[in-house]
Amino acid sequence: MQTIVREIRGIPFFLLQEYLEELGGVSKGEGLVEGNGWKARLDRMEPFRLGSLSVGQTRIEIQIEEQLADEFMRQFNLKTIRAGA
Repeated sequence: MQTIVREIRGIPFFLLQEYLEELGGVSKGEGLVEGNGWKARLDRMEPFRLGSLSVGQTRIEIQIEEQLADEFMRQFNLKTIRAGA
């Protein structure tokens, strides 16, 4: 098993949980999603503040079988990529 930890800003907690479900996971309660060969825990963090700007943050910890990690993260990263102007 491999553990991957990320802190993600600007994507709502509920949406991250939905993305994990779209990758084959099943919600096991608020912030816990389990799939075949992996499980993820999402934790809300204090908002990131820059002056008067406040952006939500989520910490995600994924425990995943080694052989699934690269492809899973490739798919997850495609879902979470954001472009700016």
